[in-house]
Amino acid sequence: MQVAEHETAPEVAQELAGFLERRREQLAQRWADAALFRVVFTVSRDEAVEACKAVVDALAHVARSGRLEDIEGPGFAAVRDQLGRTSASRAQAGFSPSQIAGEVGDLREPAVALLRAEFADPHDDHATACTLALTVLMGTLRLVVMETTVSAGQELIARQREQLLEVATPVIRLWEGIVAVPLIGTLDSARSQVVMESLLEAIVDQRAQYAILDITAVPTVDSLVAQHLMKTVAAARLMGAECIVSGIRPAIAQTIVHLGIDLGTILTRAGLADALAYALSRQGITLSSRAVVGASPR
Repeated sequence: MQVAEHETAPEVAQELAGFLERRREQLAQRWADAALFRVVFTVSRDEAVEACKAVVDALAHVARSGRLEDIEGPGFAAVRDQLGRTSASRAQAGFSPSQIAGEVGDLREPAVALLRAEFADPHDDHATACTLALTVLMGTLRLVVMETTVSAGQELIARQREQLLEVATPVIRLWEGIVAVPLIGTLDSARSQVVMESLLEAIVDQRAQYAILDITAVPTVDSLVAQHLMKTVAAARLMGAECIVSGIRPAIAQTIVHLGIDLGTILTRAGLADALAYALSRQGITLSSRAVVGASPR
């Protein structure tokens, strides 16, 4: 992936690589005191120095390849995980992506100062070309860090979403041999998979003969939701449990009819209490209403 239009002469790129290799130790020592590394590697400064050396090695590798603007350059592969952990640590500390990018930018000045010291005249054309090449390379490093920051953030969001799905789809043991899943909110493909897996695991663990899917708090039922429900019912049957869908409200019932969705093979009940009463009756347990002691008839 090319990130800029700047052209760097091959000899300049090679000279830049040589500089990075020669000044590896000095650069690492200076960068270890920069905020990006100092506040992450708090146990040992030597650990920060070693991390900085790995980054310098990566930059030298990229410079040798001549692809100074390629964030997918093979040289960065070795330090992507490390850069991702470093930027993730800064993000967890409350720093925004722009602030993290600024900290990466702070690494440029120490490197430029060392590079200019290599030339008798740090302002001649050749020195300027090398300095510009280093600036381009450091800009690419900044983009790599931002890319890893975004990727780490997306992975964190994905993990949190999975955890929320698991929390939002609990399987409740209502009675011996009877489990229920009260569904709340929209039922999409990802959540349906979690519901199915959780329910099947509960059927095995609880040796359940009846499983109730209560959709009282599901706002809408379309063809996709109905398909998910039927798949879950079919999977439960394969595990030896009879599945009951409860909580179909009048509006949802009308929608199902208008869409022409066939739920004829699915056992339904008006509410969770009705579904539980049905499951209990199938187990030979009869429920009876008893008057409250001391209550006077009306």
